[in-house]
Amino acid sequence: MKIGEFAKEYGVTERTLRYYDLIGLLKPDQTDRFSGYRTYSEENGKRLEQILFYREMEFPLDVIRSILDDPDYDASDALREQKKLLKLKKERLEQLILLLEKTEKGEKTIDMSGNEYEKERERFEAEAKQRWGKTDSYREYREKTQNYGKEEYKKAQDALETVFKDFGKAAGEECSPEEPRLRELVKRLQKCISENYYTCTDEILKGLGSMYVQDERFRNNLDGYGKGTAELISLAIESYLRSKE
Repeated sequence: MKIGEFAKEYGVTERTLRYYDLIGLLKPDQTDRFSGYRTYSEENGKRLEQILFYREMEFPLDVIRSILDDPDYDASDALREQKKLLKLKKERLEQLILLLEKTEKGEKTIDMSGNEYEKERERFEAEAKQRWGKTDSYREYREKTQNYGKEEYKKAQDALETVFKDFGKAAGEECSPEEPRLRELVKRLQKCISENYYTCTDEILKGLGSMYVQDERFRNNLDGYGKGTAELISLAIESYLRSKE
């Protein structure tokens, strides 16, 4: 399916799918290297269902990606756990509705202390974080983004996309990674990540530069902003870091 059809089928926006592609959470089955058009398969749909389940339980995207990419991930076990949590959430919502109805009638409200949903959700997330989220970068990411709403996520996403678009424009103009203009773009990239997600140290920045060209998914995605964008970013990062030595 094309991105529009796929988004409609699963009740998400095209912007969300493009963002999931950007961060490596949900890569399309195919991306046209020239037009950037994305097409999605049935397997993509199965992964998106898992993502949406975890999002419903308020898991951060970074943790969801780590969970689903783990070679030991067992979809059957996860499904059972998710089903249990969703049932508890359903009970919680039913109790909240009853509480509101009683309040409207002026009746005595019910005791909500017995609900197990939050306890189970916190346990499930704690186990996931213990397994996949021990890094300092993850902890900082979680602290920065836990209170993000749609507008905050959109603002962070737009800021990052603007930097990549500028790199794509530079790639189209065949700019040298040694140019001061490119070093300024690298600074903007580093600042954007640090302000919106986690502190992007020079060491992390170097790792990103390598990943952008070594990981085919990231390379293809970044080259959607312009042919050769991924390589230019990687080389520009190298140049920038050398200039600081």
